Amino acid sequence: MTDRTLLLLRHAKSSWDDPALADLDRPLAPRGETAAPVMGAEMARRGWQPELALVSPSRRTRETWALVAPHLAEPPAEVFPERLYMAGADDLMSLVREAPAPVETLLVVGHNPGIEDFAALLAGDGSAAEALDRMRTKFPTGALTRFDCAGDWRDLSPGSARLTHFLRPRDLITS
Repeated sequence: MTDRTLLLLRHAKSSWDDPALADLDRPLAPRGETAAPVMGAEMARRGWQPELALVSPSRRTRETWALVAPHLAEPPAEVFPERLYMAGADDLMSLVREAPAPVETLLVVGHNPGIEDFAALLAGDGSAAEALDRMRTKFPTGALTRFDCAGDWRDLSPGSARLTHFLRPRDLITS
């Protein structure tokens, strides 16, 4: 049984400038274009190297991923499952449980409220108190959680993961 790492990234700040755009087609706002590469650089600095990225097919999640990925040491395999778009916590649990067994570090780039609800559902005993408190207070755009998971992906269940980190772009961007 191998320990696994799950990274959950909420897409960076999106633009609402064009009200005629379908939700699926909304791009990143300038603030999001600044925040996403900062999160990618922080992942690289910490050695959080996913082997697989599950990315919602929406424009804002794809753009977030496109700005994160170049900062990683090696580009991971990437998949854009249709059902990840606006997925709820239960759908996210199912998607993660289906991750290939050899993948030890998995990244999911998605949306709220699903990402936040899924993170809250996963956080179990031994989670870092400060990270848990900050995550429960607000899960802003561009925020990233890191979980340690015991066992195989298929064994993931509510409360079975340990939240170790909760990072927000505003904590990393120096003005």
